[in-house]
Amino acid sequence: MKNEFYTDFDCDRLQKSKRSNDYRTPFQIDRDRIIHSSEFRRLQGKTQVFIPGEFDFYRTRLTHSIEVAQIGRSICSFLRQAKNSLLSEKYFVDPDLVEAVCLAHDLGHPPFGHAGERTLNGIMKKYGGFEANAQTLRLITENIYKSGEKRRGMNPTRALIDGVLKYKSMFSDKQNRENHFLYDDQNIYVNFVFGSENYEDNFNDFEELNSFCSIECQIMDWADDTGYAINDIVDSISGGFIDSNGLSEWSERNSASLDIKEKEFIKELVSWIDKDNYKSKMGTLIGEFIKACSLEKWVNFMSEKTNRYRYKLKVKGECKARAALYKKVAKELVFLSPRLREIERKGNYMLKKIFDALEGNYIGKLSEKKLVEDFSDGIIRKEKSESNRARLICDHISGMTDSYSMRTYQKYFDINMKFPGDFPKQ
Repeated sequence: MKNEFYTDFDCDRLQKSKRSNDYRTPFQIDRDRIIHSSEFRRLQGKTQVFIPGEFDFYRTRLTHSIEVAQIGRSICSFLRQAKNSLLSEKYFVDPDLVEAVCLAHDLGHPPFGHAGERTLNGIMKKYGGFEANAQTLRLITENIYKSGEKRRGMNPTRALIDGVLKYKSMFSDKQNRENHFLYDDQNIYVNFVFGSENYEDNFNDFEELNSFCSIECQIMDWADDTGYAINDIVDSISGGFIDSNGLSEWSERNSASLDIKEKEFIKELVSWIDKDNYKSKMGTLIGEFIKACSLEKWVNFMSEKTNRYRYKLKVKGECKARAALYKKVAKELVFLSPRLREIERKGNYMLKKIFDALEGNYIGKLSEKKLVEDFSDGIIRKEKSESNRARLICDHISGMTDSYSMRTYQKYFDINMKFPGDFPKQ
């Protein structure tokens, strides 16, 4: 049965597809290409909250992405079946497309989580910045497949590109951008998403542009918030970063800034920790966050062109408030803790040192000495622009897993490290 929600406009690809009579829908093809990519597999070695391998129960970027995809599909199912739904059996948000968007949403994340992202952005500011969402777009459109010195994207559909674009403003739209931007040369993909509409005339500033997202992107964003807010708290409790005493003390310290409902949420969580049923209770909350979703109609300059811009995702206020509180707890008790800050400091130091070594070898006057044996070495040497060479170095570093970046640092700087001939490529 054809889904009337989507048209050829949504399914168009960057280049005309050579496939014909495929048994899969265009969005199933997008999803399958992501799942079978090496970039997706590398997420198993990238930090979500804690460094992979430290304990076997911690979530990695890979398990987080899989969980977000499941939540995203469930939201699609709930919206389709909900009472007074604006959707129907023939007209619905495609769960395969939402799954693909969710699986892809963290592909561009570098080693060491958001700390690594901030470090690379600081390093790359003079070359156009670094942002994980922009890097995800770069991968799916230009870089996800590599063979020798050849690189190419996965030729994604317009709907998939739009679905991963949480932000649509450019790095140069504002000075000293810390996050929430695309690289300046990616404007062509925003033009493609909007079907060459003169979209900039419809927004007052870059923040308004960044909040203009398709329904699939909105679903992915809430699914991501759900997984982040709930599951990161679970890992933090299991790992000993959060306990009932510390949480109660945190609540007392912040009592003046917490409202009555927030204090109840904290007491509830403390009780779950004390009873050791926090995993099941937090798991139940995922279902509540899914059922908190509904659709409302939306009129804008794109809503006549595609149904993907005819609807806004509404989330009940209590669930949004709970998610925001859990994020605050995780930030202050986990991400700002001395234990995690020490790990971040080491990771940042290694990334800076690796970049400095490659920058000195490949930017400015090219050295005859080769440091990188994989695809990027030959490409870098052929590239005339210093900014483009820096971007290729950044591609190389951001694609590393946490452990690979540690081994690379040792390879470059540890004088006592042996150099086996089979140092693996990524």
